[in-house]
Parts: sequence; C-alpha cells; structure tokens
Amino acid sequence: MQGAAGVDVVVVGGGQAGLSSAYHLARAGIGYVVLDHAPRPGGAWQFRWPSLTYGKVHGMHALPGMELTDADPLRPSSAVIGEYFAAYEERFGLRVRRPVNVAAVRDGGDGRLRVESPAGTWAARALINATGTWDRPFWPRYPGQETFRGRQLHTANYPGPQEFARARVVVVGGGTSAVQHLLEIAEVAAETTWVTRRPPVFRDGSFGEAEGRAAVALVDERVRQGLPPQSVVSVTGLPLNEAVRAGMASGVLERRPMFDRITATGVAWADGSQVEADVILWATGFRAAIEHLAPLHLREPGGGIRVEGTRAVRDERIHLVGYGPSASTIGANRAGGAAVREIRRMLARGRDGTLEPASVHSA
Repeated sequence: MQGAAGVDVVVVGGGQAGLSSAYHLARAGIGYVVLDHAPRPGGAWQFRWPSLTYGKVHGMHALPGMELTDADPLRPSSAVIGEYFAAYEERFGLRVRRPVNVAAVRDGGDGRLRVESPAGTWAARALINATGTWDRPFWPRYPGQETFRGRQLHTANYPGPQEFARARVVVVGGGTSAVQHLLEIAEVAAETTWVTRRPPVFRDGSFGEAEGRAAVALVDERVRQGLPPQSVVSVTGLPLNEAVRAGMASGVLERRPMFDRITATGVAWADGSQVEADVILWATGFRAAIEHLAPLHLREPGGGIRVEGTRAVRDERIHLVGYGPSASTIGANRAGGAAVREIRRMLARGRDGTLEPASVHSA
C-alpha cells in the first residue's frame, strides 16, 4: 500500500491489554507497533477521578513479567497505575506511539490491513485491538431528558465528590462505580437517590477461582454468539464489604426502581412520585470502543463481534484483547499471550511454514 509503513502487527491501545500483547509480541520476535490515543502511559486509569485511590481499586492484576509492588493505597489509582505502566514500557523497551488516534482499519486488498490515523498509515499483517471501553460511555435516553435544568454527567467525567457539596444528586446504575460514587457523594451532598433498572445483587463471601471461571464463561458465551459483550463484573455481583454494609445501614444504598421520565427539576415515576435533583450522575457503564473496525464488517446480526478465543471469526487477522471474557485485568494479560500465539501461527503459514526474524521496534 503506497505511503503506508509496513509492520507485522499493529496493536491499537496502550492500556493493560495493549501492553500485555506488546510484551508477548516482543518475546516472540514479531515486529509490531503500539498506537495509543492517550497523552501518556496509564490506559484508561489515567482518566479516573482523584478520590479513587489505589486501595479502592476493584482488582488490579500485574502485567506479565513485572509486579506492581509497594503501592501506597492512599494515592490516586491514576497516579499509581500510570507510573507502573510507564515503568513497564521502559523496562521492556515497548515503543508506544502516542497520541495516535486510529480512525479506521480497512482491508488493504493485498492480504494486509490498512490502519489509518492522522499521524500516519500502517500496512499490517495482523491487528490486536486493545481499545477497551472507556472512550464509549453509555448514556441512556429517557423522556424529558433535554428539559432538565440541572447538571448531567457520566462516570467517564466524574470529578470526585467535592463538586456535589450541598447538592441533591440522583445516581443511576447498579455497578461498582455507582456504589462508590454514592458512598463518597453522600458525605457532602444534601441528598442522594439511587436508582437502578434491576435490583442490585450483592456478593457475600470470597470470590474464588471457580466462581471466576463461571463468570467468565457466561460472558464468553455471549461473545461466541455474536452478541455485544457484558462486563465480567456484571455477572459477579457487587462485593459486600464493610463500606457497603455501612451504606446499606445508613440508607445511602437504599435502591429505588428506575424512573419513567426526567423533569425540569428532577425525576418522576409512573405512580406520580418525584425526586427533586440538582445533578443526575449516570453510572451506566461503557460499550466496546470498536468503531474504527467498522470498515471490516465484523459485526454479527446480534450486534457484537463473534470471537473464538481472541480471534474474530469473520477475519483471522483481527484479535480482540480486553473484549468480552478478557475484559478483566487478569483476562487481558492471558488473552495477550493467547492472541500472539495464534498470530505467530498465522504468520508462519503465510511464509511457507517459516517465521522470518522481524524487528521488534519496526514502524
């Protein structure tokens, strides 16, 4: 492809999934480049709110080959994990190009993929998509939403509790982020209200390896059917820790069913009840950031990309790491290695059974 830099593998995304994949590509001697749209190391963690300290993080598994040790649990997770990712890139010489925003991935017509961005174009024999979900916050739509005179924001731009002092806040969503927001906002707000579509499920007791495998299997089944993936956390339930117990006892975590409409001054239910609000905080999750793959027509009728392991069923050159069952931090690490093993076999087939040496830092 004229004007495109040739490389064996393009990795899109420089978070945990992308760095894990780059580590395994480097060890396999496969030429690669990592394209990350973020301004600095840290993946989506660099955008998390300051009050989310490392001690509150809901599980963070170390990257392959380097443990995260002696982290101060009182420091913001954005700083702790950002520094860890930066040190990891330096230790293993993982050349990450940033900020590079991949606009589209197309079939180049010569067996290669054309990866397009304002920073340049790459011709790749395979692509590992490790873009996660942070860039696609999900905003539900409800009648009257445009009439609300207060403030609406999403977890993706949550600033921390300090901006909600003396405000009446409605938090929407049944996940971990919603619970964390409520617990800290309630300490400064005039009033908080929690609404969810379904009653939240709390998990009491340990969550072992067997439970983890069962949860991942549920997510994996959806992906194999070509349905949009659910997060692994969505099928594990909410951990019932001391802070959550205290929130339940105080009434902060008393859940109301989803409202039917939004008014100029709050939210309302079909039975006529209303809650006045200054802020609606949508802790309603995220969707996979895969719009740049649209030219490849990978989606199934169900709306998702069907994958086997990490490989897209419709195009074996495409691997999705951190998608569906590999969306957890430990899942992303394992999936990075699995994707590289499959890509190595594919490249070998394309070269008459031999894998030629490649420059790890090509492109």
